[in-house]
Amino acid sequence: MINSDPVFARRVCAMVRQFLHDPLYKNSIFIFLNSIAATGFGFIFWVIAAKLYSPQDIGIATALISSQSLLVLLSRFGLDTSLIRFFPEMDKSRIFSTSIILTNTTAAFLGLAFLSAIDILSPQLNFLKTVPNAITFILFLLASSAVSLTGITFIAMRKAEYSLIQSIMIGSRVIFVFPLAFMGSMGIFSAVGISFILALLISLALLIRYEIRPSLYVDRCFLKNAFHFCSGNYISSLLTTAPNQLLPLMILSILGASETAHYYIAATIASPLFMVPGAVSMSLFVEGSHGESLRKNAMKSLFITFAILIPLIGIFYFLGGYFLDLVGKSYVEGFGMLRALAFSSVFVAIYQIYFSVKMVHKDVKGLILLSALAFTLIIGLSYAFMNIAGLIGIGYAWIFGYGLCSLIVGFWAKRAGWK
Repeated sequence: MINSDPVFARRVCAMVRQFLHDPLYKNSIFIFLNSIAATGFGFIFWVIAAKLYSPQDIGIATALISSQSLLVLLSRFGLDTSLIRFFPEMDKSRIFSTSIILTNTTAAFLGLAFLSAIDILSPQLNFLKTVPNAITFILFLLASSAVSLTGITFIAMRKAEYSLIQSIMIGSRVIFVFPLAFMGSMGIFSAVGISFILALLISLALLIRYEIRPSLYVDRCFLKNAFHFCSGNYISSLLTTAPNQLLPLMILSILGASETAHYYIAATIASPLFMVPGAVSMSLFVEGSHGESLRKNAMKSLFITFAILIPLIGIFYFLGGYFLDLVGKSYVEGFGMLRALAFSSVFVAIYQIYFSVKMVHKDVKGLILLSALAFTLIIGLSYAFMNIAGLIGIGYAWIFGYGLCSLIVGFWAKRAGWK
């Protein structure tokens, strides 16, 4: 029976209001909704693409997108996390301008280097050497780099709701995938790239509204203050994120284009499970950077993460095959890997929340050590298990890799008392 006591109802309403006004929970919700929107549009996008394009085109396109994402990651220099950490303390417009100039310049340089060495790094993508394809690749690379940084800026401003708007604009790729079908894998890649350009224009307009005005000014004071934190976070961010971009290239080389497509679709469907700890840990980092109680917020982060994550794991574990079947019958082959990834999200959550605590503490040495361990385990075990068990070996690698990391994190957290 539903409790109709007006006092009880008022208490519930008060709790809901408090929850929604808590900066940690509010930003966590919007970051999570942002991620869900990105995943939802991504799922629809790949369902449509799977109907319009061959598995080989899907496999090549995913390798293209992963290559672009890896280059964006390499161009960060830790400035994305430093932007969050120093935003409350310094001139916001100067920090944003400095960050976007340096990261986009680096992204352009890395993109040209990648294209010049394409025959060695990824021969399957050597069609990028033609001038039109090369220009397209660099243009979309720069748009992706800038959108990534503007999204981080919204979060640093505690305006995560604008990152949701950004994701909705990126979702416009669903529209562009239809007329570009004649281009094959480049049609998929171009649909994504055009959506990034639209999202960038909207994002810059929103930033200007809050008087964060891009300029050509490079703030040396910010770079000097943030150098140690930047360099350490750059290394740790590379090590933590690189497996997501490297794995499609590894699978393409070892198992082929079709299996790369199966992996990418399964990983995309499983991604909401990793968005929950990602959103909460990012919000924890923002609140810690603004001086809020770290120990209290860390415990709140663990609670909200597992409260949402555990039911989701059950849904994906039992219904993941149905989601894959919606994309196409052949993609159900990735169901075993999807289940393994779902289970691994528990360990990833523990790892990410503790990682945010270390970022607030500016413990650069600890960040590098922990991320190096995760990178070595995920890439090494993925290579070994993939050659033994095929695609599902990737899922086993995530379970064992992050399982070990979570044990180490638990030991460190207990010893430190979440100070």
